[in-house]
Amino acid sequence: MSLLGVPSTSQMIAYLRTLPAIRERCARVFALAQQGKLEYFDYHPEKEANAEEFCANIMERDYGSDLSAIPPHGRWRHLDAGHPRMEPLIIQWNASTDDREICKRLVDLFLVSVLLDAGAGNIWTYKEPGTGDTFTRSEGLGVASVHMFLQGAFSGISQQPHRVDAEGLARMTPDYVASAMQVDSANPMTGIDGRANLLFNLGKALRGNPTYFGNDARPGNLIDFLESQSIVNDGTRRVHISALWHLLIDGLAPIWPASRTQMDGISLGDVWPCIALRGGSTAEGEDLVPFHKLTGWTTYSLIEPIQKILKWEFDGLEDMTGLPEYRNGGLLLDFGILSLRPDVIPSSFYPDPDSNVPKLPPSHPAIVEWRAMTVIELDRLAQGLRQRFGLSAMQLTLAQVLESATWKGGREIAKQRRPKTGGPPIEIVSDGTIF
Repeated sequence: MSLLGVPSTSQMIAYLRTLPAIRERCARVFALAQQGKLEYFDYHPEKEANAEEFCANIMERDYGSDLSAIPPHGRWRHLDAGHPRMEPLIIQWNASTDDREICKRLVDLFLVSVLLDAGAGNIWTYKEPGTGDTFTRSEGLGVASVHMFLQGAFSGISQQPHRVDAEGLARMTPDYVASAMQVDSANPMTGIDGRANLLFNLGKALRGNPTYFGNDARPGNLIDFLESQSIVNDGTRRVHISALWHLLIDGLAPIWPASRTQMDGISLGDVWPCIALRGGSTAEGEDLVPFHKLTGWTTYSLIEPIQKILKWEFDGLEDMTGLPEYRNGGLLLDFGILSLRPDVIPSSFYPDPDSNVPKLPPSHPAIVEWRAMTVIELDRLAQGLRQRFGLSAMQLTLAQVLESATWKGGREIAKQRRPKTGGPPIEIVSDGTIF
């Protein structure tokens, strides 16, 4: 801290990379929304009850009265789209290796699968080899990543195909990824170059961080680092979520495009300036809002195999936030909790005037406001659902709400409102590294 009590640049950078900073900065944007001071959106809290009811009906439809059966939000569900793939794979591995190696393989797979999970667009489909089943969007990307993994696409050791390492990731060119994802002129995917570059840069990040990823530059080796940060209490190994978060934020920092927001020449990743915050302070970084969506998605996704396979437990999960992406955020717009102010988006951002759906880059200040409001509204919707069902935050976690209600609800209401595409109420110009 400087003599005037203003954070130094290095302190601000460190703060913007923490997990609590996401909710704290988004709460500042939410406070402005309550005062009607956002630049692009009006806030209608009276509409929250309608969204809660819609989500509650989906939860009861899918889980009946046994809401404890709701799994946490994570990549596992997408990798099992259509039919189980993970459990049969674990059973297969059980015959030849131990739980630690099984968990490392799952971490390998889940990490690359999450990084491939940016929005694929409204057209792309994936036809699964063997079954002939067709998948789109997140499920399609997940199923495709499973088959790439099983074929050894990410491994640099031919005798050990079921792993991910820096040598294998060095092969990740746009053409290679496009071929594996069945992309061609008739089956286009949004952001294929950004997706391939993310994986290629992942390989360099793995090699540059042996403390986290070992000398063989493998994502699964983060298990060894987490163990060094853990304690054993009453026979259970416990890790604080901040250890996993810091590992991912710090260890994967080199993968993000250099075009992102920077401070002192350092790319901050999924961190963006919010115009509405600029009236409060002139200090550097005070107008920035961190989201770290893919890091959050990765964190949620890696917790599950570590808990299931190794039986470790994570403390501090209350610091985890909802994911500010177009399904969760779309729910807010489609139920009128947020509404775009008239004429704030120029007509040039409406590629199809008949659809009334603008298409904006992720850096656009309207997208920053939308995403910040999404983080806080997910907290509010989760609390409303708990009150509706008479459950505590321990009995109905935010991860369960994301899985069973808001993400699924955002997709279902989008299909009702825009049956032709099922797309969100605001389209994002994706570079393959954000949504």
